Amino acid sequence: MTFEQRKAQVKSYLGKTVKIGIDRPVGYVHRKEKYSLVYPVNYGYIPGVLGGDGEELDVYLLGVEIPVEEYTAKIIAIVHRHNDIEDKLVAAPENMSFSKAEIEAAVHFQEQYYDTEIEVLE
Repeated sequence: MTFEQRKAQVKSYLGKTVKIGIDRPVGYVHRKEKYSLVYPVNYGYIPGVLGGDGEELDVYLLGVEIPVEEYTAKIIAIVHRHNDIEDKLVAAPENMSFSKAEIEAAVHFQEQYYDTEIEVLE
């Protein structure tokens, strides 16, 4: 996937409602080589849609405080990673909204390791 294709793909999801499979629910501990990462939000993917890394397109799910296995939500933002081969989507329940600052704070646990820019649905 080219850079342009990757950007067009994630842009095409802004404002859409999608079904998300959750493989790292709230509280999930991802053990890395030098540290462990605890997920404070549900994190998953859009089934059957491949992202820039060749894996299913990743999605942070905000506003759902309990672990879930799947969820249907609206894509409210994109986390553009400038120093990686993939971008991430951010979703929330239909009736919820989050500011850019709130999104940045919610995804900081993982995005602190990347050069990122948040694009929020207007």
